Amino acid sequence: MKKNLLYLLIGISAFFTSCQDPEGVGVDTSRQGITSLTAIFTSGPYKESEAVSHKIFADEYTSDRFVIPVPWFFPETSDNETEQYMTAMRVKAELNNNYIITPSITILDLTKDNYFTLTAPDGSKREICITGQRTKSVACQMITFSLQNPELTGVIDQASKTISLISADDLSSCLADFEVSAHATISPDPSTTALNYNEPVELTVTAHNGVDKQVYTVKKNIPAKIPYGFNATSVELLFNLDPTAILGIPWATTNAPTMGAINNNLVVCMGDGTTPMYFNRITGVKQGTINLGSAKAASVTSDEANHLLICNHPESGEKCNIYITSSVTQAPTLFYSFTNNAGVPMGAKMKVTGDVKKDAIIIITNEGITNVTSSSKFTRIVVKDGVIQTPEVIDISATGLSWGAAPVNNTTVVPASNDVNDGNFLSYYDPNIFTYLNGSNTIATQLSNPSGSSWAQNQNCLDSKQFNNANYVALFIVSHFPHWGTGPELYLYDVNDKSKLTGDITSAPALVLSNNSIAWFQSATAGTASGDVLIAPTADGFKLYIYYYDNNSSVIGAYVADCIDK
Repeated sequence: MKKNLLYLLIGISAFFTSCQDPEGVGVDTSRQGITSLTAIFTSGPYKESEAVSHKIFADEYTSDRFVIPVPWFFPETSDNETEQYMTAMRVKAELNNNYIITPSITILDLTKDNYFTLTAPDGSKREICITGQRTKSVACQMITFSLQNPELTGVIDQASKTISLISADDLSSCLADFEVSAHATISPDPSTTALNYNEPVELTVTAHNGVDKQVYTVKKNIPAKIPYGFNATSVELLFNLDPTAILGIPWATTNAPTMGAINNNLVVCMGDGTTPMYFNRITGVKQGTINLGSAKAASVTSDEANHLLICNHPESGEKCNIYITSSVTQAPTLFYSFTNNAGVPMGAKMKVTGDVKKDAIIIITNEGITNVTSSSKFTRIVVKDGVIQTPEVIDISATGLSWGAAPVNNTTVVPASNDVNDGNFLSYYDPNIFTYLNGSNTIATQLSNPSGSSWAQNQNCLDSKQFNNANYVALFIVSHFPHWGTGPELYLYDVNDKSKLTGDITSAPALVLSNNSIAWFQSATAGTASGDVLIAPTADGFKLYIYYYDNNSSVIGAYVADCIDK
């Protein structure tokens, strides 16, 4: 099921639509009184977290009994049962205008019946009961599927419930690795039973409730692609989580997160000297820490061919070491080493387009030094036909653009494409202006931030990648002041046609996806306005992931789209 935080830009008009239950469409809700009931934990590790928000639909409009479906586990992907919290949950009711509930709803024992009086605007009253019931998940999706030998990742089309194995190999007796929805089961179990994938194989995924199920057909096949970009109807919000409460990532004043994605893993580097962590790239569930070997990780990123790059943080005159790996469990090897000759530090932000083993552009932003100097430089490393060319320090001071120290006042410079003549993008605080530099590194286009609260935002997180013949640039805005109600925002642009980079960041015709109301989970006054955004196409070229991380607001999230012609 698509999450209701999904916001799509269709055509050139930015309009946001949330998925709705079809029972609520076209129904007059003005007389129903209660429109939703939300249950919140009052104790335990997820205290103050929302357990469930239950919308009231047509079949409950005239009911006098409202049952809140509390999830069996919380988070759903964990084994943390909710039974012990049911006796004391904070409940909030959303009412239509001029309806009143008495007495006031506060903390309820949802294992029992709780009675209230609901008064309508005309003064009529009726007794209602609010209670709860633990509910097993109905989710029954195949999330990932891959063969063990030969190593082959299946392309999952959720719309057709097919898993395509793109291979000419003999697949007559293969074991598979898979992931299904939390607490769901699969039959037959392809991890213990070798199956013949030379012919179509049906796998049934049954939800935790034992009732809901979906049948997936695995077959050797190359799905048809749309000719360009991603399919707008396939965009889905995978997760939007609190990295502190849910994932155990420390929230601190010095964190400067960066991200990379390889195989089924999302890698997060906090830039604070700790070993980068990795998570399931689809569910956000933490798996562990990567094997860092002898590498030092100030930042990470990933290319378009399943390579993770790891960079240290050299001062001027020190060695910049870039390490490479395609596995979270194998120690990375040295990819390239050179001396930082820019006169200022580097390494807090590294970005790449292309395939670093074939053709690619790597850009490492050179940072300013607090109370010493700003910077107008970035270092570009070009890989051509697998050969790493001599790093070049690009100085754009003639443009008048300059930025400060990492992580807050730094920028992220990203290539517009895999061609150095196509230019670069950057943005930083202050001012928050999205800038396109042409191949001569002069300002070609600038898009302003129309928000009246742009002073409370920091739009210095960018990434760029090519996917299905389109070049995309992501702009992620983190918050300086989440405690004042300013949250993160995400924008994705198709930059093949630079003439569409007009207007502002929220209305440019080049905008193809956006979310300006991302939920966040940290509202304290301390923290650092830092973060990252990552565009991560799969190596097979069928799926596009977009990850975002706001350190100050404490949120990590992901979208996915594909280019399958449905």
